[in-house]
Amino acid sequence: MEKNKISVTSENIFPIIKKFLYSDQEVFLRELVSNATDAILKLKTLVNLGKLSDSDIDVVDNLKIRILIDKKNKSIHVIDNGIGMTKEEVEKYINQIAFSGAEEFIKKYKTDSSSNIIGHFGLGFYSSFMIADKVEIFTQSYKKDYSSIFWSCDGTPNFVMEQIEKRNRGTEIVLFVNDESKEYLEYDQILKLLKKYCKFMPVKITLSCEDNEGDNNKEIFINNTFPAWKKNPIELRDIDYSNFYHELYPNQLENPLFWVHLNIDHPFNLTGILFFPKMDQRIDIQKDKIHLYQNQVYITDNLEGVVPDFLSLLRGVIDSPDIPLNVSRSSLQNNPSVKNISKYITRKVADKLSYMFKNDRKDFENKWENIKIIVEYGMISVQNFFDKCIDFYTFPNVDRIFFTLEEFKEKVKDCQTNKDGKIVFLYSSNKEEQYGYIKKALDRSYEVLILDSPLSIHFIQKLELLYKDICFVRIDSDHIDKLISNKVENKSSLSEEQKKNIENYVKKNLVENMNFSSIKLEDLSKNDDPFLIVIPEFLRRMKEMNYLKKDLIEKDEGKYYELIVNTNHILMKKILEEKFEEKRKNLIQDIINLTLLSKNLLRGKYLDIFVSKKLKDLC
Repeated sequence: MEKNKISVTSENIFPIIKKFLYSDQEVFLRELVSNATDAILKLKTLVNLGKLSDSDIDVVDNLKIRILIDKKNKSIHVIDNGIGMTKEEVEKYINQIAFSGAEEFIKKYKTDSSSNIIGHFGLGFYSSFMIADKVEIFTQSYKKDYSSIFWSCDGTPNFVMEQIEKRNRGTEIVLFVNDESKEYLEYDQILKLLKKYCKFMPVKITLSCEDNEGDNNKEIFINNTFPAWKKNPIELRDIDYSNFYHELYPNQLENPLFWVHLNIDHPFNLTGILFFPKMDQRIDIQKDKIHLYQNQVYITDNLEGVVPDFLSLLRGVIDSPDIPLNVSRSSLQNNPSVKNISKYITRKVADKLSYMFKNDRKDFENKWENIKIIVEYGMISVQNFFDKCIDFYTFPNVDRIFFTLEEFKEKVKDCQTNKDGKIVFLYSSNKEEQYGYIKKALDRSYEVLILDSPLSIHFIQKLELLYKDICFVRIDSDHIDKLISNKVENKSSLSEEQKKNIENYVKKNLVENMNFSSIKLEDLSKNDDPFLIVIPEFLRRMKEMNYLKKDLIEKDEGKYYELIVNTNHILMKKILEEKFEEKRKNLIQDIINLTLLSKNLLRGKYLDIFVSKKLKDLC
């Protein structure tokens, strides 16, 4: 048996690195600035460890990275005054593809400061060739007795390396931009990329531009080297968090409602701040998403797996060196540690909400309208989150008095039960549209909740599944006395034959194009309306659960509605006594039109008064 090594030559790997390793060309700048940042952080580490003598190094107080655009020569310069490289180090870290100097440095100097070194794979430098025909390196090691080195490559496996005249400590990388990528010679484009990827890097970064006339743009600072998420929460005030929120999202005009500061160093390292923005009643894809950083380097705003779906509605920053990335640092890898990070973030958010509820319930209730959709989404989708949140999930009633689940059960258990003995949670999804139904319930001293989020139907079904002693019923799904057990039974004033005649008259004279799933005769109070149009609870839930098939539902809308006829209303006898068929038809249609009016058109108590008056006129 022969044992051999698979050979990978530079001739066939170079095109792969240049064209396919990175998903976006623009990350070349992130990679080069990251390398420059590492060079400076390495130097700081050595100084802190006392590894350098006075003869080895200059003053290090003014360490920074300069980005210079030279339009005349069609080049971009990335210049740092960090640790620099010797000839041997250039051969090792540049000429040997995928040999990571950062990895080697961290292993050699394993300290708290060295753990902030950014590089991992040793491939970042080669992203330069995605936009450049030729790349040059000028470098001088911090060790003064070593020569300065020049290195040049035209995107082939061939390169030039030689000693040059002594330079200042650090490294300058020059990219000669190809014609297909000349957009990167524009000042605004480079500024945009720096603001995206390098906005919070831990070393000062400046940008300047020299145009074809030799004029220089003023050098400007790009980044905040010590952002809020790297600070101790004790040091931060509310205004500091708000300012940082607007620094992250300059186009956001409103302040966040509150925030969760993340900080853990075991069993993984993670810092960050998650902001709760004001939310409406829609679950839309957010334009301003949570940003993922690694050691203050922007990676992505696609945090699938790291952040649960329901928390993707939040904004903010997560920074962790322990979230595994692919070799190009452009996407996440599946890893058990990611699940643990996701669980930690979920728990911290739940703990924050619980603290707010217990510490200042009134303030929590004032914010509820803007956060409930996030809480419901989480409780529906993540059981651990549900278990933590059920104690502080609050149900507002029509008077905006808030109850937890247990508080509401205790309040209504003696007066709101159905025929099966379950506690009935009466609710309305629209206080104005369902005013008449709510009024009838309040007249009987019942409590009515407001559940009006797009997730309400999914949420209450989960509650009913877990709590067998309760049920939720929307206030307009039947007559109120049918929804709650009512010991008072109304006797019908009509004979069975008269009831049959009423049913036939109504079916025969329905408003044109109005079809009902059924017509039911009920022996209600004579003070109740003559007709009621309802969607039974199970049919309405089926309709709302199938909202994605909206067009199909609207074409067959009538199958969800049920017409209830009150046999004890005085108008029933008037219908029976009417001798002329045409007048009977007009009377029935007038009643139905008024019922439809109360159901669909006007809203609120003024409609209730109007319809009641018109029904009296018909009597």
